[in-house]
Amino acid sequence: MDIGLIDVDGHNWPNLALMKLSAYHKRCGDAVEMWNGLKHYNRVYMSRVFDDTYTRDMPYCISADEIIRGGTGYDLKSRLPEEVEHVYPDYGLYGVRGEAYGYLTRGCPRACAFCIVSEKEGRLSQKVADLNEFWRGQRVIKLLDPNLLASCDAVALLQQLAESGAYVDFTQGLDARLLTPDNIKALNHVKIKMLHFAWDFMNETDAVLRGLELYAKIGAVKDERKRRVYVLTNFDTAHSDDLYRVETLRKMGYDPYVMIYNKPSAPRETRRLQRYVNNKIIWRSCESFEKYKD
Repeated sequence: MDIGLIDVDGHNWPNLALMKLSAYHKRCGDAVEMWNGLKHYNRVYMSRVFDDTYTRDMPYCISADEIIRGGTGYDLKSRLPEEVEHVYPDYGLYGVRGEAYGYLTRGCPRACAFCIVSEKEGRLSQKVADLNEFWRGQRVIKLLDPNLLASCDAVALLQQLAESGAYVDFTQGLDARLLTPDNIKALNHVKIKMLHFAWDFMNETDAVLRGLELYAKIGAVKDERKRRVYVLTNFDTAHSDDLYRVETLRKMGYDPYVMIYNKPSAPRETRRLQRYVNNKIIWRSCESFEKYKD
């Protein structure tokens, strides 16, 4: 068959589902390429991660015998077939070299109102793969797990990451509320490219700070540029709450990164705060938001 693949989001981040579909169909002897609007295909796959708030659907006419749409941007129930889900990704589809992308666990027990993971993947963090399913010696591992530390297999999986010798970027964040001496010890053996934590709600301040303070005390990564904390805004916090979080993180030696929920509806001050915090040249040269001039 002739297979066309469409990354509807097109946000310069490799689409893991499309890379797996490409690998599977090439294994079956099919011709696979990113969609060309001038051609007719036996089958076209359209993958979309984000909804209409961030990504518009394809406005073009697609010439194909069959069109299959999937991803959270379309619905939360679509799944790759098992024989596709566990295939080694075709990184060449995006020209990716030296990086590996994948999940060791799926699901999250938190069920945060702003997040779709629990609804889509379940309220239990469960192991779904070993590292060798998507990593074969690449220098960097981009780990996509939503809540690795909530899994009962967390320490064993961290050991796999450590034994790889690769640099690991925990892209979706580690749950600071679940940090313990044992899992921090396991983390200390992993070569860290970037740690991501999150501080989303003010009512979880004590638990988040307890975890971050513990990591600051016994964690191996001391460079604040590699200790990033996502700060959710425009959801259920006031501007004063947002300022408190970013300034507290600065004092603790963490690097805050402001995430705006539903950015089109965000107040101007929230958008200004995001520019101030996320532009690290400004963040490190201007000691407070009150002194920030844009």
